Amino acid sequence: MSETRRLRLILHGKAAARDEVRAAVEAVRGLGHAVSVRVTWEEGDTQRLAREALADDEAIDVLVAGGGDGTLNEVVSSVLEVAGEDRPPFAFALLPLGTANDFAHGLGLPVEDPTACLTLAATGQARPTDVGTVNGQVFVNVVSGGFGAEVTTETDPTLKRLIGGAAYLLTGLNKVGAIEAVAAHIRVDGEDGWRGRFVALAVGNGRRAGGGVPLSPDAELDDGLLDLIVVPEPERGDVGQLVQGFLETGAEALRAHLVMRRAARIEIETERPIQVNLDGEPLHAERLDIRVLPGRIRLVRPDASGRGQAPVAKDARGG
Repeated sequence: MSETRRLRLILHGKAAARDEVRAAVEAVRGLGHAVSVRVTWEEGDTQRLAREALADDEAIDVLVAGGGDGTLNEVVSSVLEVAGEDRPPFAFALLPLGTANDFAHGLGLPVEDPTACLTLAATGQARPTDVGTVNGQVFVNVVSGGFGAEVTTETDPTLKRLIGGAAYLLTGLNKVGAIEAVAAHIRVDGEDGWRGRFVALAVGNGRRAGGGVPLSPDAELDDGLLDLIVVPEPERGDVGQLVQGFLETGAEALRAHLVMRRAARIEIETERPIQVNLDGEPLHAERLDIRVLPGRIRLVRPDASGRGQAPVAKDARGG
């Protein structure tokens, strides 16, 4: 029999009653792997349970975040906060149970099959994976700012439950008329990178956010760099049309209109505080110091090469 693993699943309380989740746990246990489950009940539980995993006398091989991108962020950031400069003693994995599951789709996980995802956590290879920080706060997937961040925050949770990731697009299209550009100065690895007015920006470690939009289509999880995407205010033409295209297709089809850079450190100073989202978690600031932490965690992910994430169709939406 192949090597067995000890998994700890931190499961978002909203998913605890799902039959397919229970079936996934039983199936992986049936393969000989140990799976201990901790269910969140109220705010702060994810962080507490993640920290407890570090102190647990029972050794853990893989800590699995059962939820959406926000759950993964909470699990990883809570562990790294306690671990400090030390690499966590276990690998991380994701059981995608969120609305859009942007990071999971970008990884190429079989999002519609919880058993397959949890089986991968028990059998797949854990690979060194970068994470990023914004003013010291950890993100795993994407940071978005300006218009895109407002859309993420203002999308109705009920609408997300009804129509999934398409809710972000619908909300964005309804807000296009209220777009306001913001002046910014951006430094890239200590040098001047761009100065001007923007309507949206993103910094990607992963590739997708906002319900399936490939905001940073070239990003890699293990290259020691972050991908900056800026949507400048157009000199002529319709701002709303440009942003609508960005929301619908991401950066790929609009490369000629975008500022795209790749760097280990990105510093952004804006004329007024703006809202940014770190894997869906809001932050308000006018100075953003964004850095990559190369290979900071080990993440179980499906690509044998450890490099390319699953390609994203231009009209893809999260499930």
